[in-house]
Amino acid sequence: MMKNTLKVVLALALTAGLSAGALAKDTIKIGWTAWSDAEFVTKLAAKILEDRMGYDVELIQTDIAPQYQGVANGDIDVMLMSWQPGTHADYVEKVCNDVVPLGILYTEAQLGWVVPNYIPEDELSSIEDLKKNEVKEKLDGTITGIDPGAGLTRLSKQAIEDYDLDYELQISSGAAMTAALKRAVDRNEWIVVTGWSPHWMFGAYDLRYLEDPKGVLGSYERVMAMARKGFYQDEIEAASFLSRMQIPLDDLQASMYDAQESSYEEAVDKYIENNGKRVDYWVTGEI
Repeated sequence: MMKNTLKVVLALALTAGLSAGALAKDTIKIGWTAWSDAEFVTKLAAKILEDRMGYDVELIQTDIAPQYQGVANGDIDVMLMSWQPGTHADYVEKVCNDVVPLGILYTEAQLGWVVPNYIPEDELSSIEDLKKNEVKEKLDGTITGIDPGAGLTRLSKQAIEDYDLDYELQISSGAAMTAALKRAVDRNEWIVVTGWSPHWMFGAYDLRYLEDPKGVLGSYERVMAMARKGFYQDEIEAASFLSRMQIPLDDLQASMYDAQESSYEEAVDKYIENNGKRVDYWVTGEI
C-alpha cells in the first residue's frame, strides 16, 4: 500500500515537471560558527543539499561549544568545523561517545599568531620576541583575539602563560579581529592577531605566522564533519554526500577571498559552477 502511495506521489511530481531529486525531503539542521571558512563551507553544503538533493536546510549559528553539545544531544544534525586532533580536543573528548565522524572536509589547517609582513623579521619573528620591551611597547601589550569559546582562544591563553608573556589577549570575534587587522595595515601599525588557515585575510594582506618554538598553538590540523548518532541511518544520502565533500585548501582560501569581494552566496555559486565534476562526485559518489 505504501509503495503504491509513493508511486502516485512520484507520478504527480513528474507530471508537474519536477525531478525526483527536487521532491521535498527532511530538514537537515547544520550548526555553524561565524568564521569565514565555516560560513563558506556551510553555505556550500546547504546550497547543494537544497538544490541538488531536495532537502530543506536550517542553519543554526552558535558558538562552537554549544554546537558540539547540540550535535551530541540531537538538536543539531551535523557540524562541519571540528578541528582535530588538537584545537577542539577538549570538546571532542566530552562528546566522543555521542557523535559520529562523517569525513574530512580539508587538511593542512593551521593555527597561530599572525603579523603583517611589514613588521621586520629581525625584530619580531617568534612568540619569544614578544618579551622584548620595545616590541611590547609597539604592540601596546595586546594580542588581538577572536571569540571566547574558540579553541584558538584557549590555546592563545595557554601560550601567554607558557611563554610568560605580560600581554592582554583582547577577546572579541572573528569579524572584530579582521577589522582591527585592516585598520593596522591601513595605518602601517604593528599588530599581532590570533589567526588560522584557511582564511581570506591571507589573500587580502601580506602576512606571516610567528614561530612557535614550544608548539603551544599546535601543528597542522584536519577539519571534519561530525553528525549526531543515527543521522547516517536516517539521512543516508545527505550523510554520504557530506562524507565525500572534501575541498582543496587553495580552493577554499580563494573562495573565501571571493566571498569578501562579493558575498558568500555569490562565491558558493561560482564554486559550484567552476567545479561541476567535483560536486557531481560529492552528490553521487560516481567518478
